[in-house]
Amino acid sequence: MGIVEEAHNVKVLGTGTRFIVLAHGFGTDQSVWKHLVPHLLDEFRVILYDNMGSGTTNPDYFDFERYSTLEGYAYDLLAILEELQVDSCIFVGHSVSAMIGTVASISRPDLFAKVIMISASPRYLNDRDYFGGFEQEDLDQLFDAMSSNYKSWCSGFAPMAVGGDMESVAVQEFSRTLFNMRPDIALSVLQTIFNSDMRQILGLVSVPCHIIQSMKDLAVPVVVAEYLHQHVGGESIVEVMSTEGHLPQLSSPDVVIPVILKHIRHDIAA
Repeated sequence: MGIVEEAHNVKVLGTGTRFIVLAHGFGTDQSVWKHLVPHLLDEFRVILYDNMGSGTTNPDYFDFERYSTLEGYAYDLLAILEELQVDSCIFVGHSVSAMIGTVASISRPDLFAKVIMISASPRYLNDRDYFGGFEQEDLDQLFDAMSSNYKSWCSGFAPMAVGGDMESVAVQEFSRTLFNMRPDIALSVLQTIFNSDMRQILGLVSVPCHIIQSMKDLAVPVVVAEYLHQHVGGESIVEVMSTEGHLPQLSSPDVVIPVILKHIRHDIAA
């Protein structure tokens, strides 16, 4: 196993001939895909990895400057694909990883047969003629709460993000992976995500994009999915599911897994 693979806890599973990459969002790790992976093993070589900064990675490897932009994560993704000698893959990215995959696909479109985005947003802050869902004041309060008592913030944020009470398995699972992050790293990662603005690069995307979104999501309003659909440079399709929450693959797998599989297996109709 190479250095990059080891640092990102890379796993390659399955017996298929084509590669599929599953990339998790903020506060989770590769375990967030546990409901999806079994459905892919016969068809694909499934690549799982952890973003640097997640609780399962070595915090000593987290370079605050490198990961102050999403490009740092995109370089990691490309390095993993290079080390595994992947020449083409289907990329499934949740939340921030959808944008990370998008950035990577712009520099190396040959490596990405398609990008499947789940709960993705190019910008979280509201702007003139753009509704991202958050005002700067909202984010400042969120960052202050994280800084003052991280454990308490996790307990409040997890049920809001997942959608559900503290007793649900999905909320408990997200709380666990969220709390596994080192607090200063978690704050830095979330600031990078919430302060990012990828709108200007969407037109450079040339690979097909499948945009999957919950009807109700604390972090990403439904209109953002339509914004992505209208602004990515390549062909795209959008599907809004009847689910609630920002981690639907964890909280509503019975609804979400068939939808993801459909977009994996079927290309956008001409």
